[in-house]
Amino acid sequence: MSSLADQFHSAALDEQLASTFEARGLQAARVGDDDREGTRRWQDAVARGFLDGEPTEVQYTESFARNGYRRKVGVYDDGGVQADVPVATFASWGTELTLPGGSAIPMCAISAVTVAPTHRRRGILSTLMRGELRTAVSLGFPIAGLTVSESGIYGRFGFAPAVTATSWEISTRRTGWIGPVAPGRIDYVTREQGRDAATALYERVRLDTPGEITMPGGHWDRTFGTRPDVEKADKLRVVQYRSPSGEVEGVAIYSISEDDDDWAASTATVSRVVAGTDAAYAGLWRFLLSLDLVGTVRASELSVDEPLWWMIDNKRAARITSRDHHYLRVLDVPATLAARSYDVDDVIALEVSDPLEIAGGTFILSAGETPGVDVVDEPPLGVPVVRLGVAELSAILLGGVSPVTLARAGRIETDDPHRAARVFAATTTPRLSFWY
Repeated sequence: MSSLADQFHSAALDEQLASTFEARGLQAARVGDDDREGTRRWQDAVARGFLDGEPTEVQYTESFARNGYRRKVGVYDDGGVQADVPVATFASWGTELTLPGGSAIPMCAISAVTVAPTHRRRGILSTLMRGELRTAVSLGFPIAGLTVSESGIYGRFGFAPAVTATSWEISTRRTGWIGPVAPGRIDYVTREQGRDAATALYERVRLDTPGEITMPGGHWDRTFGTRPDVEKADKLRVVQYRSPSGEVEGVAIYSISEDDDDWAASTATVSRVVAGTDAAYAGLWRFLLSLDLVGTVRASELSVDEPLWWMIDNKRAARITSRDHHYLRVLDVPATLAARSYDVDDVIALEVSDPLEIAGGTFILSAGETPGVDVVDEPPLGVPVVRLGVAELSAILLGGVSPVTLARAGRIETDDPHRAARVFAATTTPRLSFWY
């Protein structure tokens, strides 16, 4: 763990956060990494918030063992019957976010945000979010991010959908393969072998795609069913792609759901494809679309610009749905904008408003090979001005949406949206290949 992540993990709760809850008869507290019983009760609250059943002993044990990297916060009501079970939960940790151009910046990742139905409409989430973001800012995180279950919640805190994900359902009987025929070979491997290969491959390729983050602790074991609390791990099948020279360049994991009415119409659900080369990508997807006794292949958390679209001959055999996925929230405008790359040399002014008064101000972005950002009182004459909220800035950061689109939607104001669009354009469509 980086020093910044370490500092954030162990930082004291924001004083304003703590005092606000105390004034309302509630107590906010960090759940210690060594507090086994407190972690169980915190996990109970998280399970309740996400409509899950009561955790099993195996789930308690695995969560305690694997989630120590998370900064866990609970809000407690001493007047409740179960006073040791938090009425709200919040988890966060330090990670890295890939930006256009292959650079990465520290990011405060947020997860496990819940408020008990008995304590809604009391400002608990607002107090938690504001306080934890203040802590992240004080330590130097330039950006925060989260994946959401409900998309209407986080805009008021300055978050915006920066990465869209797609889900695919392909009728393999209705389409044929027109993509490249990869020269390597496909082999079945154990879940452990697949996990190890995917871990190494992802770390190698994550800087190629804006929007990807460092894989959180325990996620690979969950994906590959190599931890005791994963249900139906025995249904998972793993294959790897090896180049002609013998290098492992790709891994795919899937499971099969049989169709009792038509044994040749089973469904394959692809959990993950990690490809380090174009040949591995083509080889693995060609294999998955030609599985015996399978009529439908499903996959999710794919890009909105997936190469697979151009590898099947009947586009209408694929039903594709899109959904907001990775939300970002800029905390430090100069640090964030200076960290990404730009394909044009230009200068624009950004007048940023921020509902939480964290990242607002007027900034001059000098885009180019060596970008720079200056804080000014007024934009200089002759420089085009873009007026936008921090949410809109967060949305265009990775190139996932054009400023032209946001201008037409009334979300930003500028006399030259096309010029701003050229500045923030990215050659690689952003993607986040998992939930966290």
